[in-house]
Amino acid sequence: MSQDIYEKLKNSVVEMDPDLAKEAANEAIEAGLDPLECISLGLSKGMAVMGDLFDVGEAFVPDLMMASEAFETAVNILTSSMSTEEKNNASSGKVIIHTVQGDIHDIGKNIVSTMFAANNFEVFDLGRDVPVNLVIEKAEEYGVDLICGSALMTTTMASMKEIVNTLKEDGIRDKYIVMFGGAPVSAKWCNEIGADGYTDTASEVAAMAKDLIAKKRGA
Repeated sequence: MSQDIYEKLKNSVVEMDPDLAKEAANEAIEAGLDPLECISLGLSKGMAVMGDLFDVGEAFVPDLMMASEAFETAVNILTSSMSTEEKNNASSGKVIIHTVQGDIHDIGKNIVSTMFAANNFEVFDLGRDVPVNLVIEKAEEYGVDLICGSALMTTTMASMKEIVNTLKEDGIRDKYIVMFGGAPVSAKWCNEIGADGYTDTASEVAAMAKDLIAKKRGA
């Protein structure tokens, strides 16, 4: 029975159907299923499917937004009886996301932000053209695990290096996982500037972030 409910939760996201998500989440509660397992074995698998479809051009930004709405509808129901501490423990982590200083393009950032939110991350979206000092100030204020930045112009990529260097200068580099992405960004560039991660597809971002956070917390 549990497998049927997990599948229904997954399908509610793939079908972008908040009503189905609500129905499946209530069934999960009535069946006494673990909310975290419902999220990981049902809802998150649905978002993974949507991410893959987006990467191959079979789903688009509005589809991701609708799928995310279904995801969040179910999560809110599944976690409604959990304490604040339990909800914090259930969270995948906290992430600041922004378009780097000097760059005003935010479509890619918004897509990645949606993927983070749909994978149970607490997301703080700082917007576009965000000064380096503000990124670090907000990372400290919000106590995030991850700093994520995007760029569409080659000329603004230097801000990514400046973020890493400023964190080092402030003696807080080890507090944060740093990931960057965007059309001109590459794994080679991220390695050169000392970032922790890079992906070239939206579907891989949350999975990589979860893996990096798990390794950091296990260290």
